Amino acid sequence: MFDQHTLAIIFVSLMGLATLMYAILDGYDLGVGILLPLNDEQSADTMIASIGPFWDANETWLVLAIGLLLIAFPTAHSIVLQALYIPCTLMLIGLIMRGVAFDFRAKAIVAHKRRWDSVFKTGSLLASLAQGYMLGLYVMGFTNTLEAHGFALLSAIGVSAAYTFIGSAWLVMKTEGTLQQRAITVCQSTVIITFIGIFTVSLVNLLLSPDIYQKWFALPYALILIPIPLICASFFILCWFVLKRLAKQPKVGASLPFFFALLIFSLSFFGLAFSFFPEIVPGQLTIWQAVAAPESLNFLLWGALIVVPTILAYTAFSYRVFWGKVDELRYY
Repeated sequence: MFDQHTLAIIFVSLMGLATLMYAILDGYDLGVGILLPLNDEQSADTMIASIGPFWDANETWLVLAIGLLLIAFPTAHSIVLQALYIPCTLMLIGLIMRGVAFDFRAKAIVAHKRRWDSVFKTGSLLASLAQGYMLGLYVMGFTNTLEAHGFALLSAIGVSAAYTFIGSAWLVMKTEGTLQQRAITVCQSTVIITFIGIFTVSLVNLLLSPDIYQKWFALPYALILIPIPLICASFFILCWFVLKRLAKQPKVGASLPFFFALLIFSLSFFGLAFSFFPEIVPGQLTIWQAVAAPESLNFLLWGALIVVPTILAYTAFSYRVFWGKVDELRYY
C-alpha cells in the first residue's frame, strides 16, 4: 500500500496529532487540578464539574500517542522510555492519583472530601511537572549532564505554568462570578510565565543546535517560518489585553483567552516539531531509521484510519453537548 518512507511520515504525523491533542485537552484539566482550592468547597465543586465530562477521555490521546510510538517506531520507544523511565513513572503515579481522587471525592464523607481534593491537586501538579521535565530532557537530547537536568527542571516549571494558563483560561470561559474573576487574575499572571517559558525553550534550541538555527533562518524558508513566532507573540499580547478587559466586562468574549491558548499551544508545538524533524530521538535517530517494517504498518494503518477519526468524532461530540457555562456539580 505505502512504502516505508511514506509510512514513517504518516505515523509520525498521527503521533504528533495525538500529542498535540493531549497537551491541549489534558493540559487544561491538569491546569484546573493545579488550581483546585482546598478551602472553598463550592468553587472546587464547580471546577470539578467543568472538567467532569471530559477529563478521562482527554487522556485517550496520551495512550494513542505512546501506542503509536511503540508500534511504528519501536527502537525510538525503547530509547525514550529508558531515558525517561523515572519521570514517566512519576507522571503515571500522578495520573493514577487524579483518577482515584476524582471518584473517591464523590463517595467520601464531608470530613474526608478535602483530603481527596488535596490528592487530586497533588496528582495534577506531579503529572504536569513530570511531563515538563521529560520535555526538557528531550530538547537536550537526553544528555546526562547537570545543565540538561537543570534545564529540564526549568521546563517542568514552564509546562506546569502553561497548563495552569490554559486551565485558568478554561475556567474563564466555563465559570461566572467570583471564581471567574479569580481565574482571570491567575490567567494574567500565567500567560506571562508561559511566554517566558516558550521563549526560553526556543532560544535554547537555536543556541544548542546549528542545524535547527539553519532550518529557521535559511532563505527562502525563513520568509515563511519567521512570522510564526511573531504571530505567536502577538497572540500572547492579545490574550493579555483581552484578560484585562474581561476583568471589567467578564461576560463579553469570555471564550477568547482559551481560543488564544489553543493557538499558542498549536504554534508552539509546530515550531518544536519542525525544529527536530526528521529526528524522533534528538541527535540519535531519524523517523526513517526507527520506523517498523512496512508490512506490519500497512496492516496497522487500517486500524488507525478507523480509531483516530472515531476518537476525534466523539471528542467533538462531547464538547458540543457540554458546551457553555458549567452547571452545578451532580453525581449520578
